[in-house]
Amino acid sequence: MTRSRASFARGVRDMMPLVPAGVSFGLVVGAAVTQVGLGLAESVGMSTLVYGASAQLAATGLWREGAPLVVVVLTALVINSRFFIYSASLAPVLKPASWYSALGLAYFVRDGAYAATVTKAVPDAEVDDVAYYLGASTFDWAVWLVSTTAGALGAALIPTSWSLDFVVPLVFVALLAGALDSRLAVESAVVSAVSAFILIPLLPMQSGLLVAIVGGMAWGAVREMARGPEATS
Repeated sequence: MTRSRASFARGVRDMMPLVPAGVSFGLVVGAAVTQVGLGLAESVGMSTLVYGASAQLAATGLWREGAPLVVVVLTALVINSRFFIYSASLAPVLKPASWYSALGLAYFVRDGAYAATVTKAVPDAEVDDVAYYLGASTFDWAVWLVSTTAGALGAALIPTSWSLDFVVPLVFVALLAGALDSRLAVESAVVSAVSAFILIPLLPMQSGLLVAIVGGMAWGAVREMARGPEATS
């Protein structure tokens, strides 16, 4: 087996422990999208274009509340903005040969594939970083697309009276609980929560939520720059 093929296979293999969590999350997202009135085509399209669990859940919740499309799209973009940082970090490692190959590599950037690449492939000189990343990221993409599609199809068999859309806020609560692992994270969450409580009734078209998200991110960035390494302790 060539070095590239071995690295690609290793990337796939290293992502396999994440499959149960990814499938579970994908089923929930696919079901939630369908339960708020969107069809299978919209669910598959969202998974393909947005390709971000938290952004898809946020967009689903906003759609359910009747937010304008522009607010839904901007919120998803803000939540997915972390992928800009991931891409900038990977660019010197993957060294795309052209702008279109860079776009292709950037499309598949997601938390798990990024973390696996920088922690397992980059430190190992025997691994072809590009092949490893492609193995990890395309496998992760396929699992996500299949699981969200399965969730959307399964939700069609469940009566709407069951109101599966309640899983959206529950999943976000679970994600939030896992993310509050430092004082800075707690501060940012509190700023976003208080801002949302105040601004959502005041600003039109559900834009208060978008402002609250940006406010929490800004607070975290400013505090981290001000406090230096101690900001995450």
